[in-house]
Amino acid sequence: MHLGGRPVLDAVTVDIPRGQVTAVVGGDGAGKTSLLGALAGRVPITGGTVTMPAREDIGFQPSTSGVWRDLTVDENIDFVGGAYGLSPELLAERREHLLGPAGLGGVGDRLGGHLSGGMRHKLGFCLAMLHRPQVLLLDEPSTGVDPVSRVQLWRMVAEAAAAGTAVLLSTTYLDEAERAHRVLVLEDGAVLGFGTPDEVIASVPGTIGTEPLRPPGPRSGRAWRRGNIFRVWNPSGHPDPDQQTDLEDAVIALMLARNEQRGAGHG
Repeated sequence: MHLGGRPVLDAVTVDIPRGQVTAVVGGDGAGKTSLLGALAGRVPITGGTVTMPAREDIGFQPSTSGVWRDLTVDENIDFVGGAYGLSPELLAERREHLLGPAGLGGVGDRLGGHLSGGMRHKLGFCLAMLHRPQVLLLDEPSTGVDPVSRVQLWRMVAEAAAAGTAVLLSTTYLDEAERAHRVLVLEDGAVLGFGTPDEVIASVPGTIGTEPLRPPGPRSGRAWRRGNIFRVWNPSGHPDPDQQTDLEDAVIALMLARNEQRGAGHG
C-alpha cells in the first residue's frame, strides 16, 4: 500500500475474529492509522485485498474521536442514527444502552466541543457502536484520555467483543495491548510480530535482562530505561525462566532486532 508515492504498509496480513480484541501497536509512522483506514474503506490500497462486511456493518472511530463538536451529545446520536436508518424505537434503546454505562446519560444537551477529552472519546465509541456493527475499528481511542475514562473505554471494548463484535484497535499504550486477545506489532509498515501477547513475547530472539546502570560500549545501544533500572537485550542469550519480560520489553527488542538486521544488510 502506498501513500504519496511511498509505501506505508508492506505485506501486512491480519484477520479480525468475531468475539475478540486485536490490538495494533507501533511507533509514529508505523502504519497503524493507514491499516485501519484501509480496512474501513477510507484509504485506497494499491495491492493485496481487503475482505470486510458491507460499510453499514462496520463501525469506525477515528483518532479525532469522530464527534461533531458543534452538535450536542443527543444531536450527535440523532445524526448518526439517522444516517444508518435506525427507527426511533431502536435509536432510543441504543441511546440508553450506550450512553448510560459510558457516563454520558445526563449530558445530552452538552456540545461535543465542551466535553472533556475522555467524555468525547467515549461518545465517539458510542457513535461507532450505535448501529451494532459486525466489525469495530478504533484508532487510538484512549490516547490523551484520563485514567478513569481509559478503564471505562476498555470495559466497553471488552463488552462489545463479548457480544460477538470483531474489534481491531490501535493503541500507543502497551499495557492496554496486553489485555487484547492478539497483538499486531508494526514498524515502518512491516510486521514485527503477531499473535497472543505471550506469543509475541516468546518471539523475541535472545533474552532481555536487567542492569542497574546503562551498559558501556556496543551494548549501550541495546539498553533502555524502565523506571530506575535498565533493560538490556542480548540477541545471543539463552532463555532465563526467572526473567520477567512483558510486551513493552518485547516490542522494543523486536524493533532493535529489525534495526540491526537492516544495518547488517546495508553493510
